[in-house]
Amino acid sequence: MRGGNIETMVGGTIKVIQMLPELNTGGVERGTLELGAFLTVSGHQSIVISGGGRMVPQLESEGSRHLTWPHIGEKSPRCLKYFFPLRRFLLKEGADVLHLRSRLPAWVAFLAWKSLPVKKRPVLVTTFHGFFSVNSYSAIMTKGEKIIAVSKTIADHIREAYDVTAERIVLIPRGVDEKLFNPENVTVERIRNLKERWGLNGNTDPVVMLPGRVTRLKGQDVFLQSLAGIKELPWKTIMVGESDATSEYTRILEKMVGDPDLRERVKFVGHCSDMPAAMTLADIVVSTSTKPESFGRTSVEAQAMRKPVIVSAHGGSLETVLDGKTGWHVKPGDSEALSACLRIALSDESVRKKMGEEGRKWVVSQFTITKMCEKTLALYQELLLSKNARSQT
Repeated sequence: MRGGNIETMVGGTIKVIQMLPELNTGGVERGTLELGAFLTVSGHQSIVISGGGRMVPQLESEGSRHLTWPHIGEKSPRCLKYFFPLRRFLLKEGADVLHLRSRLPAWVAFLAWKSLPVKKRPVLVTTFHGFFSVNSYSAIMTKGEKIIAVSKTIADHIREAYDVTAERIVLIPRGVDEKLFNPENVTVERIRNLKERWGLNGNTDPVVMLPGRVTRLKGQDVFLQSLAGIKELPWKTIMVGESDATSEYTRILEKMVGDPDLRERVKFVGHCSDMPAAMTLADIVVSTSTKPESFGRTSVEAQAMRKPVIVSAHGGSLETVLDGKTGWHVKPGDSEALSACLRIALSDESVRKKMGEEGRKWVVSQFTITKMCEKTLALYQELLLSKNARSQT
């Protein structure tokens, strides 16, 4: 997609290279796969460079090319060995877009990109996925010709922490798969399997679910403290997410769950590969993050599943959850406030159902994968049009 008129520039094939440390799990990785699939379906070329991982087969099956560079995300001098291979690859491929998603690969890629003749450089895009530590190392993510912020919260963070003009920041919220996260597409068999595995057969109490890796950042201890404040009400709790059995935090949570009021009502079920089915079993989904989420994808997925959500009132959750309409905001780290909110949410099934309906409408209108990818592609095209105009003057 080099040269030509506007129709050719917008309608032609674009070759995009995305770079990140690895492809195992996480929001950054999922976003990379989602964009790669969208590009290939739309007739464009998608190349991903990473250290590899279990998501590579899916990436390739959906049409992207993958290059495995084992040390590209490693915080050691070994990653610098990719400077010349990347420089040669960029020249050979003649890529249109270089999209950087993580700091260490971004440093190697930026240096290689900068060393190219100006006319042979692809347009450079970076994505700010989170609250990186504010320092010169993290500043690499502001070097893109355009910087994608995944939420208004992150856009504000970039402007406040770095010398970046607002014009260079583009807000493109993360998206969820509204077809995958749709209660109408979850089969009875999938639900039955999880009920049996988690011991919920015959349960008639409302289920409160907290999805998230077991870490202090996710605030499972605050959640358990809040449950002790509503022990007289009927409920069951499912904690979904991987944990480190040897960590001090896990041992603290195990001790808390040993309380007689919680022991038979709280289950830690570990990792779940079928979150749409898991959320189908929930009546309320909770996010108790103690630090601001950059976006809060899990809460958006829950809303897509028509589930009311209770979230800590900071970060991206302030943007993705409509307080009093699709869920509730509570003061971060305040177990008493969370108890009071849970009491309200558990008291009225009709309110939960109405919020669930509003939540799905909200997500479908604002936070889908298609919208995220369409906006990203439009940004690529805008930058390429601008580059083409400059080259012809």
